[in-house]
Amino acid sequence: MKVIIVGGGQVGCYLASLLIERGHKVTIIEAKDNRIEVLKRSLPHDTILQGNGAEPKVLEAAGIRQADVVAAVTGSDENNLVVGTLARLEYGVRRVIGRVNNPKNAWLFTPLMGVDAAVNQADLMARLVAEEMSMGDMMTLLKLHGGKYSLVERIVSPGSSVQGKLLRDIELPTECVLVAVIRNSDLLIPRGETMLQGGDKVVTIVHIDQLENMEKILGAGV
Repeated sequence: MKVIIVGGGQVGCYLASLLIERGHKVTIIEAKDNRIEVLKRSLPHDTILQGNGAEPKVLEAAGIRQADVVAAVTGSDENNLVVGTLARLEYGVRRVIGRVNNPKNAWLFTPLMGVDAAVNQADLMARLVAEEMSMGDMMTLLKLHGGKYSLVERIVSPGSSVQGKLLRDIELPTECVLVAVIRNSDLLIPRGETMLQGGDKVVTIVHIDQLENMEKILGAGV
């Protein structure tokens, strides 16, 4: 996959490193001399292009006509929005991601402006804190299907209603699948005859509407 990253700050540099490690073809665009020197210490030199990523000629030099994804992650919301609009409306890039630095500008980062996904760091942090506070000891490992489902981990509390029960005898919430049971250092593939014990880590895929029910089932005193 061909990816163009506009913005060579810490976010852009880290993103480029991850994508290169995974075998993707990456070009990162950065305007500032001092950041170019930092990038050269971390990334292959042939992945780095100096210039203003909001200019069409620079985007074309980066190969935007062949790009599958453009990620605009500069520290300027204005630049990120210009890059996103150019990438989608001028060059027809099929996937455009824009970083939102000021949450007040989030309403601008829409598909109408060329941005498929807006990464609002402040909003993500607020949602994460609120979710973790509301879900007690349940930890969200991964969001799936646009956030409708979560891969979560929860330790079976001593005294839980499921402690000592076989999985086939446990009534799980609808739209919930038990993926794994981690006991000490062993990972157990869930079977009907698997018996849950206090202290087991249970990993499940569950719809967001059923998270609270899963927490109650695995928690103590239920």
